[in-house]
This record gives sequence, structure tokens and C-alpha cells, in this order.
Amino acid sequence: MALIQAAHEAGEGRRGVGPLIPPLSDMLRPLRQQIFERVRAAGLIPRVQLAKELGVSPASVTTITSELIESGLIEEVTAARDAETGRGRPAVALGVRAEAHRVAGMKISDREHTAVIVDFAGKLIADDAIPRKPGPMTLPELMQSIQSLLDRVCVKAGISRADLSAVGIGFPGVVDSQEGEVLRASVLNDRPVPLAAEASARLGLPVWIDNDANLVALAEQWFGAGRGLSDFAVVTIEHGVGMGFVMNHRLYRGTHRVGMELGHIKVQLDGALCRCGQRGCLEAYVADYALAREATTALNWGHKEGQSIGTLLESLYDHAKAGNATARSIFRRAGRYLAVGLSNVVNLFDPSLIILSGERMRYDYLYAAETLGEMDNLVITTGRPRPPIEIHAWGDLLWAHGAAALALSAVSESLLALNREIAAQ
Repeated sequence: MALIQAAHEAGEGRRGVGPLIPPLSDMLRPLRQQIFERVRAAGLIPRVQLAKELGVSPASVTTITSELIESGLIEEVTAARDAETGRGRPAVALGVRAEAHRVAGMKISDREHTAVIVDFAGKLIADDAIPRKPGPMTLPELMQSIQSLLDRVCVKAGISRADLSAVGIGFPGVVDSQEGEVLRASVLNDRPVPLAAEASARLGLPVWIDNDANLVALAEQWFGAGRGLSDFAVVTIEHGVGMGFVMNHRLYRGTHRVGMELGHIKVQLDGALCRCGQRGCLEAYVADYALAREATTALNWGHKEGQSIGTLLESLYDHAKAGNATARSIFRRAGRYLAVGLSNVVNLFDPSLIILSGERMRYDYLYAAETLGEMDNLVITTGRPRPPIEIHAWGDLLWAHGAAALALSAVSESLLALNREIAAQ
């Protein structure tokens, strides 16, 4: 086998992506899958280290990696010789063959749609975004938006749509990822919608969909703070309140794949009306439409009813920063309800980390010191420290990266299953 001359990518030059799952923690996964995922997570890794980390024989690693190289999924990479002496045999490491596949990830939202294209090793190739008018769309309008954005980002990447192996799409709402159905979403008039099938037929590509908060958790697991964690939660605050939860290195969705709806836990019986039609949901006190409702009432902003929610929230935040007590109290009240929701997450799941994400994280009143202090008072006293909370206000491209990770995962698992079938023949 010819070695790939890529010394500039050796060592720290090629970053890994994907979960860093400890060896022997999941023996149900085939060894071929464990080896591929370990190579992908490491970026570059020698065979001997691979065998040591997985606790298997070097012969097994050699056999399986040879099959993966033959299949075009991974490649051998030579590292540079010793810089001082110039002597010694070049080190050989294994890495994912980046050019083997490309996938797209997209986030559909009330404000704008975003997209990224990444290669098989998870490296960003191109990104793009298109604004949209607020309010729900018809299915044909949504399909047109998806196709237009995908074609635009493909042009920026210098590829055609046919060069993609799959597309992942995230939606705000209730999504059955296994069936490819959007059961309810604020961006769609229709429900339920077999959106994965509709988009696949329109684009001529395999399409995978999921709830957008799940995809933020997936983005953190593949590219961010959750890579080495077995259990962590991501709470998103935008137009609504969502949660993605990783349990034992796997995204947890529930029996019907529609769980983790943190925004719809009840925090006040017969309370404020939520957009889901019920009353007293956490979202009805924390989400952007809830803050805008409170601002319009408490600040006598009836004359601003024609303004967008985003404009109202910016004005509310400016008033709070300027010292307006009423504006501050609105954020303070929302923060207290958020503390109730976060304490429930801790009491139920005991995650190692909670990440707060989403556009509303720029409103620091929601997670001020007194808010987190109130959360501490609501968590069961065990003598153990509560999980740390990190704020990741990274914007919509993070969500699109999670959708790309969904597509990458689907493509690699399909290829590894095919690889197993061929090897068994």
C-alpha cells in the first residue's frame, strides 16, 4: 500500500472528531466499528496505540485496518522525520480518508436557515445562511428553502449536490428521527410531515432529520465540550426551550424518540399559556415569546406590537442594561424559572456537565449568579457538588454542525455495515 505523504497533517495538525468512548465501555459494538471510531476520534493514531487503547491484539488491528483502507474509509499517513537528525524511519499513523465522503448539515429555524458542508473527517469545507420571514411555512415553501440553501452552500464548497453522500437537517419541534417525521414544528403549517422522505425525493440524496436541540448535543459530542463525557445535557433557549441529553455516550431520545422536551415540563399549574396549547410549561416563562409578552404588558409597550420579537427583546435587554428595574425583573423572573428547570435536570439525571446554548444566551440575566444560586437551593442536597454549567453562545452554525454529525454518523455506520457484509462473504 502506498503511503499518503501528508506530514503537514501529522500530530496536532489533524484534529479528531466524534465521541471519545473509553475502551471496553461498549462491547456490543463490532470491533471494526470501534476501530474506525477510534481513528476518527483521534485524528491520527498509530496501529500499536490503537491496539493498546482497545485492548485487542495488534494482529486483529492490522487485519481490520487493512480492510478499512481497502474500502477507502481510512488511510495511512506518514509523519515527518526527526527535525534535528533527519534520521529514523518515518512514523506511520492511521486517519480517516477525508475526501472519501462529504455531507451537509442544515438548521431550519424561525429566523434564518443555516448550512455547513464537512468532509468525512469532519472538517468544515463551507457554510452559508439565508434569512427568512418569521412565521410557519407550507411544505413546498420549506422544500424550496432547503434546496436553495443546499445549492448555495455547494457552490461555495466548489462541489455539486451529487457529490454529497447525505444531508442532516435539524428542526425546532417534536421530531421522530427514526421514522423521519416532523410531528410538530413552529416553522411548519402541516403536521405530521414525513420530512426526511420528502426532502430525500426533492434533493436526490439520503436525508436524516432530528430535533434541533438533540443536534446541539450531538455537535458538542462530536466537536465540543462533550467529546470525552459519557453523560451530559445541553439546554437550548431560543424561540423555545429544548434539551439534548447524552447518556452512556449515546444521544437519548426515549421510547418513541420524542423525549427530553424540557420546555414542556410544568412549572406552574394553570399558569401562562404555552404555544403547545397547555398551561404552565417552562417555555411559557423563558422562551423569547414569553419575554416579549411580559415586556409588552409590564412596560406598556402596546404601541410596539407590530415589531418583531427579536426587536422587542433587544429593546428589553437595552433597558435592563440601562438600569430599568422592570426590565431587569422580567429577566430575573425568567431566570428563576430556568433555575427550576435546570434543578430538575440535575435531580433526574445527575449529568457531569450542563451546557446552556442558543441565541438567548447573550442575555446574561437569565443565568446570573443569583439564578444559579437559586438552582443550588432547588437541587437535592447529597453532599456531592452539582454539575458545572457552561455557556456556549456559538450561533446557528453549531446547530448545523450537529446536523452534519448526524449525517456523518449515518453514512459511516452504513458503510461499516456494508464492509462487514463483504468481509463475511
